[in-house]
Amino acid sequence: MLEDMVGRTVSPVFVGREAELGVLTEAFDESRKGAATVVLLGGEAGVGKTRLVGRFIEHAQDEGAQVLSGGCVELSTEGLAYAPFTAALRQLVREMGVAPVSALLPDGAGRDLARLLPEFGEPSGDTETETARARLFEQILALLERLAERRPLVLTIEDVHWADRSSRDLIAFLSRNLRTAPVLMVLTYRSDELHRQHPLRPVLAELGRVAGVLRMELPRLTHDEVAAQMAGILGGPAEYHRVITVYQRSEGIPLFVEALLESGADTAFPESLHDLITGAVENLPDETQRVLRMAAAGGTKVGHALLAAVSGLSDAALEDAIRPAIAANVIQVADGRAYAFRHALIREAVHDELLPGEHTRMHARFAEEIERDRTLVPPGRAAIEIAHHWYSARDDLWALISAWEAAGKAAKAFAYTEQLQLLERVLTLWQKVPDAAERIGADHTHVLNLASGAALASGELERGAKFVKAALGELSEESQPERVAELIVRLAQFHKERRRPGALEHLRHAERLVPQPGAARAYVLTRLGSHLMFSGDIREGTEVTEEALRIARGVGDESMVADLLINLAVGMSFGGRLEEAIATNGRAKAIGERLCNGRLIIRAMGNTADTLNNLGRSEEAVVMAVQAQELSRKYGRYRVQGLFQALNQAEALESLSRWEEAVEVIEAALARDPVLQTRHHLLRARGDVAAARGEIDVLEAVLTEVGAYSAPTDEGAQEITANNRLLLALHRLRGEPDAALDIAERSLRNPQPTSKALMGWRLIADIVSLCHSYVCDSIPRAEGVLAKAGAVKASLRGDGPVGDAYRLVCERSYAEAAVAWERLGRPHPRAEALLLAAKVAFLDGDRDTAVTHLRQAHPIAVSLSAGPLTEAIELLARRAGAPLGDDAAFEAGTAPGDLLTPREVQVLRLVAEGRSNRDIAAELFISAKTVSVHVSNILAKMGVSSRTEATAAAHRRSLLI
Repeated sequence: MLEDMVGRTVSPVFVGREAELGVLTEAFDESRKGAATVVLLGGEAGVGKTRLVGRFIEHAQDEGAQVLSGGCVELSTEGLAYAPFTAALRQLVREMGVAPVSALLPDGAGRDLARLLPEFGEPSGDTETETARARLFEQILALLERLAERRPLVLTIEDVHWADRSSRDLIAFLSRNLRTAPVLMVLTYRSDELHRQHPLRPVLAELGRVAGVLRMELPRLTHDEVAAQMAGILGGPAEYHRVITVYQRSEGIPLFVEALLESGADTAFPESLHDLITGAVENLPDETQRVLRMAAAGGTKVGHALLAAVSGLSDAALEDAIRPAIAANVIQVADGRAYAFRHALIREAVHDELLPGEHTRMHARFAEEIERDRTLVPPGRAAIEIAHHWYSARDDLWALISAWEAAGKAAKAFAYTEQLQLLERVLTLWQKVPDAAERIGADHTHVLNLASGAALASGELERGAKFVKAALGELSEESQPERVAELIVRLAQFHKERRRPGALEHLRHAERLVPQPGAARAYVLTRLGSHLMFSGDIREGTEVTEEALRIARGVGDESMVADLLINLAVGMSFGGRLEEAIATNGRAKAIGERLCNGRLIIRAMGNTADTLNNLGRSEEAVVMAVQAQELSRKYGRYRVQGLFQALNQAEALESLSRWEEAVEVIEAALARDPVLQTRHHLLRARGDVAAARGEIDVLEAVLTEVGAYSAPTDEGAQEITANNRLLLALHRLRGEPDAALDIAERSLRNPQPTSKALMGWRLIADIVSLCHSYVCDSIPRAEGVLAKAGAVKASLRGDGPVGDAYRLVCERSYAEAAVAWERLGRPHPRAEALLLAAKVAFLDGDRDTAVTHLRQAHPIAVSLSAGPLTEAIELLARRAGAPLGDDAAFEAGTAPGDLLTPREVQVLRLVAEGRSNRDIAAELFISAKTVSVHVSNILAKMGVSSRTEATAAAHRRSLLI
């Protein structure tokens, strides 16, 4: 039997690598404690990565681990998507069966795995570009987690330098999200192949920043280790001079040591490493060499049946021909009646020996035989194998046809980067095939359109926009308006993704092209309506969405009807019609339940949770957000939709001032690698907590990451509003009135604040409170901004107690606002309102009322660890000369403002206005030298080192009222 033959140039002794094996063992032990670990194992070609991993696998299996293995092949870069994961999944199905594997996943999730293995049946019908691939990733994550619950799991993936883009993305996703599962991933790659532009380099750099990821480089063997390897191969110690020769010529690379001993080249060194590697092949019989050349054209691993078909040999004749190669350890027998080259370098060297005509002929034979019988290759690989071989055979016609088919297969597996590469091949070959459109059943424009969609899904925005423009150049608006409209909508998507203006203009152009009711118009109106609403134009956005809804109902598209109802509910929420929004979301949810559509159900629940929070029913919002997350796990949509429901939960917790819980939810969600938009929303929620706690560094980091410091582009109204509100808080914490007032003025201009309680009303209330405080600090500019805020407030409507509470703040009815916040169970805004009420009373000379408000606010602020609010309350209490309860520290302390003389307060006020010493001297009729002395005294008394810090402290501590 071929399986019984053992190559004689591989050492039976495991040489060296004790330290590296120890690292792998420690990583495995760490993972078994519930801390998922990833080891990135790099090394030169032939240095022994596979041997090390194989030895470690033996150890892990002895310790009871389940080991799944997959490898990347050079073909992967041409579109063989998810190759290592498909191999590992196939192994799992062999060991367990399809039904037990499916049982480990959420209901129906096994159908998503059908995109990788046909054994799981028909794939799910969900083809949404934005969510389907993310859901597939989540199913694989869930599968690994469920497997690890049974026993420790080791997943090895070799030759990651050949990984396709989809596999690289999935590797990165798993590395970030396998947090507490007892899983160890071991990834090997050739470090000597990672040139500067290699696509694996940024992945390795990113993973290097992830907790639980170790990077290890496998070194060459030392002199003593080469001697031990030679002794293992030869059966005894080699002569010293021979060891020296082999060590010097192999440079410590185990594969070259084996090749030198096999070829006898340790005494007659070949001219090149290529000659060294092929030396063992050239010593084989001619027929064996011919079969090896065929096998090399097939890849590193070729099935027996396929090689027999390509070679034309019978089973017996093929075995006779291949037997000497196995004996020489050039070829090894692999699982599934397949032959694998012992090392990829050997296969590459043999393939390089093919003559041009031989190269073309052999690749064509592989394409023909796989096309004739697709079961000759593993399930799911036929299309890309055929495309690879026809392209290698330089047959333009069949290369185009097969690339088109393989692109379709890649799209069904959500491998959009691989789909894009194959579509680009189709476009490149187009001019070489005169009847290309007839051959594939699609015109050039359609291929460009598909390529633009694949580019959008894979993040290749510049390339995608070029494809759209090229497609538009081939169409006429007069003769094909619907196709043009679809492409223009796609162009608008690229503008929005690249954060460039112009998306709205493109959508309006597309809408004009399809004036008649129908699917095309509904498609355009859905996107136009959504864009208008999220840009703050609620009226027109609602009108456009309602028209799309009428069309959708007319054609009986219930799924579109539900989506449009939810879009309408978003507009209702923005417009302050919160009760209507809840009812409308409820109708959409009912449709989702009737259709068993998890996406619609979760989306409707998420919108409802947000609306409940805006209505002041925050406890209910928390419960619904948690339920929506549980459903998202059931439907396998946690990363796609569940993390957005975590945002709803965090925002409701923040409203209730349950900040520790909110931060915990936010950090857990961020650790799950949400899509960029969800990540930014989560960060803004974290920024709200940071602002209340006075965590300036955290707030600055949030604002930087979400791009708040740059000028607003085509971002939505809620993003811009939240950014501006956080910027206001930052400048207020820093004591920068002019910068804060700049933001306030910008916020009142564009976009127009909406009537949604926690968007427009919250922003206006923050601006009014800020400006009122600055009016008290005698900053003249604040009066004008306050008047503008009042005008905008008059345009807002309210629907619910949260909006009413903010309206009371805007009307400076602070005591009434505090009562309203108390009823809503929102302690932090209540304490803020009490402080503002105390300031008003203090300025009006009503010290007793001021003290009452302060004594109510102080314990709330302290209990919340709201540093800035606590400090402001205590400082105003000191100015009022009122102890806060039993606060001995207060009674013993002296406020900085009390240490300043009346003249120093005058100087400080002018310093805060940005006046120079000379200007202050002229204003107060004193010398500049005297001003300098006053400024020095002020800085010393306030414990600050600069005029800017003094100004900030003065505003923060209310010293200028």
